[in-house]
Amino acid sequence: MSHKDYPRPSVTTDVIIFTLRGGDLQVLLVRRKNPPFQGVWAIPGGFVGMDESLEEAALRELEEETRVRDVYLEQLYTFGDPHRDPRGRTITVAYIALVPATAIHPHAGDDAAAARWWSVYSLPPLAFDHADILSYALQRLRYKLEYTAVVFELLPDTFALSELRAAFEVILGEELDKRNFRRKILSAHVIEETGTYRAGEGRPAKLYRFRDDAVAEVKARRLFP
Repeated sequence: MSHKDYPRPSVTTDVIIFTLRGGDLQVLLVRRKNPPFQGVWAIPGGFVGMDESLEEAALRELEEETRVRDVYLEQLYTFGDPHRDPRGRTITVAYIALVPATAIHPHAGDDAAAARWWSVYSLPPLAFDHADILSYALQRLRYKLEYTAVVFELLPDTFALSELRAAFEVILGEELDKRNFRRKILSAHVIEETGTYRAGEGRPAKLYRFRDDAVAEVKARRLFP
Protein backbone atom coordinates (compact mmCIF):
# COMPACT_ATOMS: atom_id res chain seq x y z
CA MET A 1 0.00 0.00 0.00
CA SER A 2 1.12 3.53 -0.72
CA HIS A 3 1.39 6.16 2.01
CA LYS A 4 -1.46 7.92 0.16
CA ASP A 5 -3.77 5.09 1.20
CA TYR A 6 -3.43 5.96 4.88
CA PRO A 7 -5.28 8.77 6.73
CA ARG A 8 -3.18 11.83 7.44
CA PRO A 9 -3.55 13.24 10.96
CA SER A 10 -2.72 16.88 11.55
CA VAL A 11 0.50 17.69 13.43
CA THR A 12 1.00 20.65 15.76
CA THR A 13 3.71 21.89 18.10
CA ASP A 14 2.98 23.35 21.54
CA VAL A 15 5.62 25.33 23.42
CA ILE A 16 5.57 25.46 27.22
CA ILE A 17 7.47 28.66 28.02
CA PHE A 18 8.70 28.81 31.63
CA THR A 19 10.22 31.78 33.43
CA LEU A 20 10.93 32.92 37.00
CA ARG A 21 9.11 36.13 37.90
CA GLY A 22 8.57 37.68 41.32
CA GLY A 23 9.78 34.60 43.15
CA ASP A 24 7.36 32.35 41.26
CA LEU A 25 7.64 29.80 38.45
CA GLN A 26 5.39 31.04 35.67
CA VAL A 27 4.25 29.85 32.25
CA LEU A 28 3.14 31.87 29.25
CA LEU A 29 -0.43 31.15 28.13
CA VAL A 30 -2.52 32.60 25.32
CA ARG A 31 -6.28 33.11 25.22
CA ARG A 32 -7.69 31.47 22.11
CA LYS A 33 -9.31 33.82 19.61
CA ASN A 34 -11.08 31.14 17.56
CA PRO A 35 -12.98 27.88 18.12
CA PRO A 36 -12.58 25.31 19.47
CA PHE A 37 -12.20 26.52 23.06
CA GLN A 38 -12.67 30.14 22.01
CA GLY A 39 -11.78 32.46 24.90
CA VAL A 40 -10.06 29.67 26.88
CA TRP A 41 -6.41 29.88 27.92
CA ALA A 42 -3.98 27.51 26.21
CA ILE A 43 -0.33 26.70 25.67
CA PRO A 44 1.02 28.59 22.62
CA GLY A 45 1.13 26.37 19.57
CA GLY A 46 0.09 25.85 15.99
CA PHE A 47 0.06 23.54 13.00
CA VAL A 48 3.33 22.39 11.46
CA GLY A 49 3.86 23.59 7.89
CA MET A 50 4.57 21.09 5.13
CA ASP A 51 8.00 22.61 4.54
CA GLU A 52 9.19 23.08 8.13
CA SER A 53 10.67 20.73 10.68
CA LEU A 54 9.12 20.21 14.10
CA GLU A 55 11.79 22.37 15.74
CA GLU A 56 11.33 25.11 13.14
CA ALA A 57 7.60 25.13 13.87
CA ALA A 58 8.25 25.32 17.62
CA LEU A 59 10.73 28.17 17.16
CA ARG A 60 8.25 30.02 14.97
CA GLU A 61 5.55 29.74 17.62
CA LEU A 62 8.02 30.83 20.29
CA GLU A 63 9.02 33.88 18.28
CA GLU A 64 5.41 34.82 17.55
CA GLU A 65 4.56 34.85 21.26
CA THR A 66 7.81 36.16 22.75
CA ARG A 67 9.72 37.75 19.83
CA VAL A 68 12.83 35.75 20.77
CA ARG A 69 14.40 32.59 19.34
CA ASP A 70 17.78 32.23 21.03
CA VAL A 71 16.63 30.45 24.20
CA TYR A 72 16.81 26.97 25.69
CA LEU A 73 14.40 24.73 23.75
CA GLU A 74 13.91 21.00 24.29
CA GLN A 75 11.44 18.51 22.88
CA LEU A 76 9.25 17.23 25.70
CA TYR A 77 6.87 14.52 24.50
CA THR A 78 4.37 13.60 21.79
CA PHE A 79 0.69 13.62 22.74
CA GLY A 80 -1.64 11.71 20.44
CA ASP A 81 -4.90 10.76 22.14
CA PRO A 82 -7.39 10.34 19.26
CA HIS A 83 -9.93 12.57 21.00
CA ARG A 84 -7.64 15.38 22.21
CA ASP A 85 -8.82 17.83 19.51
CA PRO A 86 -12.51 18.12 18.56
CA ARG A 87 -11.53 19.28 15.05
CA GLY A 88 -10.17 15.84 14.19
CA ARG A 89 -7.17 13.56 14.61
CA THR A 90 -4.33 15.80 15.77
CA ILE A 91 -0.94 14.83 17.13
CA THR A 92 1.06 17.46 18.99
CA VAL A 93 4.77 17.50 19.76
CA ALA A 94 5.37 19.56 22.90
CA TYR A 95 8.52 21.56 23.62
CA ILE A 96 9.85 23.27 26.75
CA ALA A 97 11.42 26.73 26.47
CA LEU A 98 13.24 28.35 29.39
CA VAL A 99 13.45 32.13 29.28
CA PRO A 100 14.83 34.70 31.77
CA ALA A 101 12.02 37.07 32.74
CA THR A 102 14.04 40.11 31.67
CA ALA A 103 14.48 38.75 28.13
CA ILE A 104 10.92 38.89 26.82
CA HIS A 105 7.59 40.62 26.89
CA PRO A 106 4.55 38.47 26.04
CA HIS A 107 2.96 39.20 22.68
CA ALA A 108 -0.22 37.57 21.40
CA GLY A 109 0.16 36.03 17.95
CA ASP A 110 -2.40 36.36 15.17
CA ASP A 111 -4.45 33.41 16.41
CA ALA A 112 -4.58 34.57 20.06
CA ALA A 113 -6.68 37.25 21.76
CA ALA A 114 -4.23 37.82 24.62
CA ALA A 115 -1.03 36.49 26.15
CA ARG A 116 0.12 36.67 29.77
CA TRP A 117 2.14 34.93 32.45
CA TRP A 118 0.42 32.57 34.90
CA SER A 119 1.80 30.91 38.03
CA VAL A 120 2.16 27.16 37.45
CA TYR A 121 0.62 26.78 40.90
CA SER A 122 -2.50 28.82 40.06
CA LEU A 123 -3.68 28.09 36.54
CA PRO A 124 -6.98 28.84 34.80
CA PRO A 125 -8.96 26.09 33.02
CA LEU A 126 -6.99 25.09 29.91
CA ALA A 127 -8.03 24.09 26.40
CA PHE A 128 -7.57 20.64 24.86
CA ASP A 129 -5.35 18.37 26.99
CA HIS A 130 -3.06 21.26 27.90
CA ALA A 131 -3.45 20.75 31.66
CA ASP A 132 -1.95 17.28 31.25
CA ILE A 133 0.80 18.59 28.96
CA LEU A 134 1.74 21.33 31.42
CA SER A 135 1.76 18.91 34.34
CA TYR A 136 4.10 16.63 32.39
CA ALA A 137 6.34 19.60 31.54
CA LEU A 138 6.64 20.65 35.18
CA GLN A 139 7.52 17.08 36.14
CA ARG A 140 10.22 17.01 33.45
CA LEU A 141 11.64 20.35 34.61
CA ARG A 142 11.87 19.11 38.19
CA TYR A 143 13.47 15.89 37.05
CA LYS A 144 16.08 17.78 35.00
CA LEU A 145 17.18 19.57 38.16
CA GLU A 146 18.43 16.16 39.30
CA TYR A 147 21.12 15.92 36.63
CA THR A 148 21.52 19.15 34.65
CA ALA A 149 22.30 22.81 35.15
CA VAL A 150 19.07 23.78 33.43
CA VAL A 151 18.05 26.18 36.23
CA PHE A 152 20.72 28.61 35.04
CA GLU A 153 18.71 29.12 31.83
CA LEU A 154 16.07 30.86 33.95
CA LEU A 155 18.42 33.18 35.82
CA PRO A 156 20.10 36.44 34.81
CA ASP A 157 23.81 36.37 33.99
CA THR A 158 24.75 37.19 37.60
CA PHE A 159 22.88 36.22 40.75
CA ALA A 160 23.17 35.91 44.51
CA LEU A 161 23.21 32.49 46.16
CA SER A 162 19.88 33.32 47.78
CA GLU A 163 18.37 33.89 44.32
CA LEU A 164 19.75 30.59 43.08
CA ARG A 165 18.38 28.74 46.09
CA ALA A 166 15.00 30.42 45.66
CA ALA A 167 14.90 29.27 42.03
CA PHE A 168 15.41 25.65 43.08
CA GLU A 169 12.82 25.98 45.84
CA VAL A 170 10.07 27.42 43.65
CA ILE A 171 10.59 24.83 40.91
CA LEU A 172 10.79 21.89 43.33
CA GLY A 173 7.98 23.19 45.52
CA GLU A 174 9.98 22.54 48.68
CA GLU A 175 12.21 24.45 51.07
CA LEU A 176 15.96 23.75 51.01
CA ASP A 177 18.37 24.05 53.92
CA LYS A 178 20.30 27.31 53.46
CA ARG A 179 23.70 26.14 54.77
CA ASN A 180 23.52 22.76 53.09
CA PHE A 181 22.62 24.35 49.78
CA ARG A 182 25.49 26.84 49.97
CA ARG A 183 28.04 24.16 50.83
CA LYS A 184 26.97 21.76 48.10
CA ILE A 185 26.45 24.25 45.28
CA LEU A 186 29.91 25.70 45.88
CA SER A 187 31.48 22.23 46.02
CA ALA A 188 29.82 21.33 42.69
CA HIS A 189 32.13 23.86 40.95
CA VAL A 190 29.46 25.05 38.52
CA ILE A 191 29.43 28.69 39.63
CA GLU A 192 32.13 31.28 40.26
CA GLU A 193 32.36 34.64 42.01
CA THR A 194 32.11 37.74 39.82
CA GLY A 195 33.95 39.98 42.27
CA THR A 196 30.92 42.27 42.51
CA TYR A 197 28.20 42.79 45.09
CA ARG A 198 24.57 43.86 45.10
CA ALA A 199 23.66 46.47 47.65
CA GLY A 200 20.56 45.89 49.75
CA GLU A 201 18.96 46.77 53.03
CA GLY A 202 21.50 44.72 54.94
CA ARG A 203 24.82 43.18 54.06
CA PRO A 204 25.73 43.44 50.33
CA ALA A 205 25.14 40.15 48.51
CA LYS A 206 28.06 38.54 46.69
CA LEU A 207 27.22 37.87 43.04
CA TYR A 208 28.01 34.71 41.12
CA ARG A 209 27.76 33.47 37.55
CA PHE A 210 27.56 30.06 35.91
CA ARG A 211 31.02 28.88 34.84
CA ASP A 212 31.46 28.67 31.07
CA ASP A 213 33.70 25.62 31.47
CA ALA A 214 31.39 23.85 33.90
CA VAL A 215 30.06 20.49 32.84
CA ALA A 216 26.46 20.87 31.68
CA GLU A 217 25.40 17.59 33.26
CA VAL A 218 25.73 18.04 37.01
CA LYS A 219 24.22 16.36 40.04
CA ALA A 220 21.94 19.19 41.04
CA ARG A 221 18.77 17.94 42.70
CA ARG A 222 20.62 15.15 44.48
CA LEU A 223 23.11 17.65 45.86
CA PHE A 224 20.87 20.43 47.02
CA PRO A 225 17.92 19.19 49.15
